[in-house]
Parts: sequence; C-alpha cells; structure tokens
Amino acid sequence: MRHVLAPSRLRATTNFAGLIRSTSTPEFSSTFTATFRQQTHRSLSIKPSLQKNFQTSSKMSSTQISANAVLDLIKQRRTYYPLSKDLGSLTVERINEIVKEALQHVPSSFNSQSNRVVVLFGAEHEKLWDITTETLKAIVPEDNWASTAGRMAMFKGAAGTILFFEDETVVKGMQEKFALYADRFPVWATQSDAMLQHTLWVALEAEGLGANLQHYNPLIDAKVAETWSVPENWKLNAQLVFGGKTGDAGEKAFGAVEEKFKTFGSA
Repeated sequence: MRHVLAPSRLRATTNFAGLIRSTSTPEFSSTFTATFRQQTHRSLSIKPSLQKNFQTSSKMSSTQISANAVLDLIKQRRTYYPLSKDLGSLTVERINEIVKEALQHVPSSFNSQSNRVVVLFGAEHEKLWDITTETLKAIVPEDNWASTAGRMAMFKGAAGTILFFEDETVVKGMQEKFALYADRFPVWATQSDAMLQHTLWVALEAEGLGANLQHYNPLIDAKVAETWSVPENWKLNAQLVFGGKTGDAGEKAFGAVEEKFKTFGSA
C-alpha cells in the first residue's frame, strides 16, 4: 500500500524544513531538529510506517522527504477533463505562492532563469479561452467546429490557467556570453520550462486539484501579449488549465520498462 501525506501535512513539513534551512546557528538547529521530530510524530500524527519517509541530516540541518513520497505524487499526476471552478480550500494567494516558489527554484542552465509565468483566475481565465475560441473560429472548418467549441467551453469551465513563457532576451544574452554553447541555450531553456510545467502540475495534484496541459501557441500569442501586457520578448510555450476534479483520469498504458532503461556498473 502506498502512503502519501495529505497536502496540509506536506505544507507543514515544508514550513519546518524552511525554518531549519534559514537558521545558521548550530545551537538553534539542534534544538529545532529535536522539536521537528516531536512535531512530525505528535502534531502531524504520522504513522510509524511513514516515518521512514522523513530523514533528518545533522550535517545539513534539513528534513528531506523520501524518494518514494515524491514518486507517489508523480504517479498520481494525471490529465483531467473536464475541470470545475471549485478550488476547495485553496485560495488564489496559496496557488500564487506555489507558482512563485516553483518559478524561483526549478533549475535552469547556467542559472539563466529564463522562465516566466502569468496566472489567470476567474474572469481573466475565461477571457483567455474566449480569445482562443475567437482565434480558432476563424481557421477551423465549419464541419469541425462543434467539437472544437466543446473543448473551448470545457477549458473555460475550469478555475484558472497558468501561462508558461521563456524570456528570449535572457536566452540571447546567454548565447552571446557563452558563444560555444549558443545553439544549446534555446533547447536548455525549453527543458527548464518543461521542468517548471511538470513541477507545478505535480504540486497542484498534491493540493487536490486536477489539470491538463494545452498548446494553443503561437496562434494566440499576439492577443495574449496585448491583453495582459506581456513583454514582447516573452515567448508563450504552454497553458496549464487547472480546477476541481469532476471524475477519474482515463486509463494510462505503459510500455515495458525494460525497453526504456539500461544500467551499468555497481557501487
């Protein structure tokens, strides 16, 4: 049986870990580590079988969640259609906090930090899908419009959308600074953006929300930039639609891992 901490417990654990990392004095670190162990057992009421997922390092003075706990969340991340406007107990402030934390800490090549994000809620979210609908209406054949219109209505019915961009000025600056790797920086920027997309998708899943990832760029790029005053050097890459789950995710098939994996050597 898999054990995954409830979102509130994960948040509490993260808060403790943050406090430990921000403390530089050994005396406080030692005292706080002992307090944290008591809190994870008493306040969070973690079952003994789950306590192995929390390991405290005396050298680093930080608390780490085990790989199994992280992998469980990754496994639970799925594509959900349709979504509702119900965010449960989550607030706009909390979601923005999650996005900002991920934006700051997802890695990028040479710490270039080329990722950019715009988060849309409520009427602003609905405006995005009205824009997309209008754009597609002009190019989709009439015979195919009914299904397209249905998809647009489905996305509009969700609670919000996260828009992912990469700052092309940053990428070009890195190309000039490190000319030897100039052809790689656009690829690395895309990889960093993909990591951010996945991180936020998993984080929203951890908070109990569903999401699906869309790519209506570059069709909507100009109108998005105009509507939300997005700098012209921000290139739109993807749209993560999120909201309350209205049903289960569909079945997911997996190819044999033996066909995808190789390993060599030993410890």
